[in-house]
Amino acid sequence: MKIRRRDFLKGIAASGLLVAAEQSPAQAKRARKDLPPNAVGILYDSTLCIGCKVCVYACKQANNMPVEHTKANEPMWDDPQDLSAKTLNIIKRYGVEGPKDSVAGFAFIKRHCMHCLDPACVSACPASALVKNPENGVVTYNKKACIGCRYCQVACPYNIPKFQWDSPFPEITKCQMCAHLLAKGGISACCAACPTGASLFGPVEKLRIEVKRRLAMEPGAYYDFPVANIESTEVQQHRAGGYVQHVYGERELGGSQVLLLAGVPFANLGLPDLPEDSYVALADGIQYAIYKGMVYPLVVLGGLIYIIRNREEKK
Repeated sequence: MKIRRRDFLKGIAASGLLVAAEQSPAQAKRARKDLPPNAVGILYDSTLCIGCKVCVYACKQANNMPVEHTKANEPMWDDPQDLSAKTLNIIKRYGVEGPKDSVAGFAFIKRHCMHCLDPACVSACPASALVKNPENGVVTYNKKACIGCRYCQVACPYNIPKFQWDSPFPEITKCQMCAHLLAKGGISACCAACPTGASLFGPVEKLRIEVKRRLAMEPGAYYDFPVANIESTEVQQHRAGGYVQHVYGERELGGSQVLLLAGVPFANLGLPDLPEDSYVALADGIQYAIYKGMVYPLVVLGGLIYIIRNREEKK
């Protein structure tokens, strides 16, 4: 008996709807992932940032990244305008309005890998070239495993991984939180170099406590702010800015190990408005619902039975 492709697909769709109907919304997504046991991260405070870009230079020095010339009339200066295959960390300036600006008329934001708790790049990589460290949670890249598919670029909601298009042996580049320095007991270069403490390294749990302290500060009053490493004793006094009551990276897409504070809405600083549920968790939940108990083959078989029975009844 000849079965038309259209009838086959219609049968599978009909059977698939029965399976989907049995799945509750809660079953369609996986539970949020917890912090790794020794998770480390970075707290960036836009209100403390002066836009000096020392962190950009330190990042390049620590990771042996080349200079980038984006202005033809200034070939002597390293002047990256955004993240690229040559720049893993960037400070960007945005014009903003309102009394809560860190600097009147504009505010800064720092962009680099967020080191998500449930990273889409790791899930999308078919060769396990991107791996989330099970202990400290840092997302690292293994060039020896990479096959150059660039799925990580498509998957990342923050548009972080970049590809070396101008190299004969291209790699993916992204912030790895200076994993080579962490292995030696150091901290990320950007935090070590920051002169104001705008970029602060440390255990994520302690950074979260520091975030709560800052959100409770009285705007205009002076407070001690830790510098470089939250576990060090070095502090500087700064006048507290008027923070927006939103910690970017704390809940977005299941959370991340990079937390951002600012005096203006993050939408004004070029950051995407993202849901709390991880895309990876949602995708895994759907796949689990389909394949649970070998449901997928049964759906196909059910579709075939539906088609055959329907045709026989017509005869």
